[in-house]
Amino acid sequence: MTRRRHIMMTTDSVGGVWIYATSLARALAARGDRVTLVTLGPAPSQEQRHIVERLLPDVSLVVTDLALEWMDPAGKDRRRAADTLLGIAAELRPDVIHLNGFREGAIAWPAPVMVVAHSCVMSWWQACRGGAPAEPRWKIYANAVDAGLRAADAWVAPTAEFRDTIASLYAPPTDGLVIRNGIAVSAEATPLKRDVILASGRVWDSAKGLTTLLSAAPLLPWPVEIAGPLVGPNGETAPQNANVVFLGELSHDRALGRMAAAAIYAAPARYEPFGLGILEAAAAGCALVLSDIPTLRELWDDAAFFVAPGDDAGLAAALRTLCEDRRLRTELQTAALSRAREYRIEATREQYSALYDALLGRASPVLAQREARA
Repeated sequence: MTRRRHIMMTTDSVGGVWIYATSLARALAARGDRVTLVTLGPAPSQEQRHIVERLLPDVSLVVTDLALEWMDPAGKDRRRAADTLLGIAAELRPDVIHLNGFREGAIAWPAPVMVVAHSCVMSWWQACRGGAPAEPRWKIYANAVDAGLRAADAWVAPTAEFRDTIASLYAPPTDGLVIRNGIAVSAEATPLKRDVILASGRVWDSAKGLTTLLSAAPLLPWPVEIAGPLVGPNGETAPQNANVVFLGELSHDRALGRMAAAAIYAAPARYEPFGLGILEAAAAGCALVLSDIPTLRELWDDAAFFVAPGDDAGLAAALRTLCEDRRLRTELQTAALSRAREYRIEATREQYSALYDALLGRASPVLAQREARA
């Protein structure tokens, strides 16, 4: 019997990385692994802490005040981060270091290290603004990302398209593995749906493309509900428009409840390396209306209604069609749920488990590559 592994996994409490990390940690623990989650960036909320407390003793939490790499592009906190994280590793003595960020890949870890590419500023900038940022601090950031990828024993992306984007931007010396993110998908029938269009995210973040939905909303027969923070870190506020209800920042359970009740979920993103919120909406039986960008096509082709990013009129027409055509809406709800069942957390766990074993010398790296691409 394979001995119990101890995984030290970095995470942050903002957005999808937290859901990814806690879901994977729970799944790994269910198969006998120990996972220590180490947070960077803003401290987790009380609700987020309770999620981990329910998984004790197999999943534990270490909270730090270290800066996330994209919040510290000039690298002012890099040395302190290395010292702090190495101190945690010396105490924990993990078998594998699983990093959900790039910069820390370059630390001289005492165990095999892997990096997961969830997103990066360079690819965000390319998709949302074109080109690359001119400020010198972002060059420092890019160099740190490059160093982390080069030093890691393996690196992973959640889609082939995003893996190729990272490879083209940074040219790491090793091929990236593709391991889809996963969630727990219920086998139960979805409840009766409300005539509402749901979206989620930071309205002022151009990556989410929600201003396109705001423009389309007055033309729609159903109300639009948007879940997400109403005030940004620099004082940004959500622009108002007719036929839109701002729900504010919801707990994860309340957000899932909104998805379960909504008939349609819209994600008009300009940039989305994976989109856990989209997957959760699909698993809740929502019909999906998505931007026609390569990553979302890769994941949801034939299971969603696609619209060109930034096309206000096209988005309005697509949503209006689904509101008025119950048969088409039901077909897309069924297709989205069926596709969501292909992205189960159990499959994600098994692919990461194969990679961990490859890093520990228990299996061939070729096998891990094959498992990750299955």
